[in-house]
Amino acid sequence: MAGQKSTYTRTFTREDVSNFTEISGDRGIHHVAPDSSGRVMIQGLLTATLPTKLGGDLNYIARTMTFEFIKPVFVGDTVTCEGTVVRVADSDGRLEVSLSFICKNQEGKVVLRGRTEGIIRQ
Repeated sequence: MAGQKSTYTRTFTREDVSNFTEISGDRGIHHVAPDSSGRVMIQGLLTATLPTKLGGDLNYIARTMTFEFIKPVFVGDTVTCEGTVVRVADSDGRLEVSLSFICKNQEGKVVLRGRTEGIIRQ
């Protein structure tokens, strides 16, 4: 399992931002009103749902997550997240797992990267 890679791609919509605004309460002006270029920035933690989805595919339960937000993501951007299993160790009937991830926009620019540690129940 170590070295295993998986990817997920998503294009963010205005509706995604509106729904996340309601759920999170993050109503920063840059998330609700277009900037001078007509763009609406999506919430950083909405971008972070991409690596979260990859973890869900593995039935992974996160214990720690570290995010480094490199560039903003805007409504209409398509982001691809690639996750890599870094370490797996068997411990008391579960797997202790470390994952790393990198998210890039449609131009191939890194927008988010990070790491997470957690478990997979066996």
